[in-house]
Amino acid sequence: MLSASEASIEAELKTKGLNAPRLTPADIDAAIVGEDFHVFPGTTMTVCALKLRNGFVVIGESAAASPENFDASIGRRIARDNARNRIWELEGYRLRSLLAANA
Repeated sequence: MLSASEASIEAELKTKGLNAPRLTPADIDAAIVGEDFHVFPGTTMTVCALKLRNGFVVIGESAAASPENFDASIGRRIARDNARNRIWELEGYRLRSLLAANA
């Protein structure tokens, strides 16, 4: 799911001709093969578990400070975004390792 920020960055990279090996939002989304959510009973804590194509699971979480502000769909979205952001780090490390091995 390409955010407005990611779309803007992708457009700028293309405009500037920056096309060396890199990760794209599509790469990150393609790594995800499943997702599960859990809200802990009596709390606003929402956890998202994103399963990656290699079987690894990445966790993201969210919680409303005020229970009155808790909205399950917003909590799911924030928790998923947090988990997806962690995939960037993992995939970035993987890509850098591949590039270093081939240097």
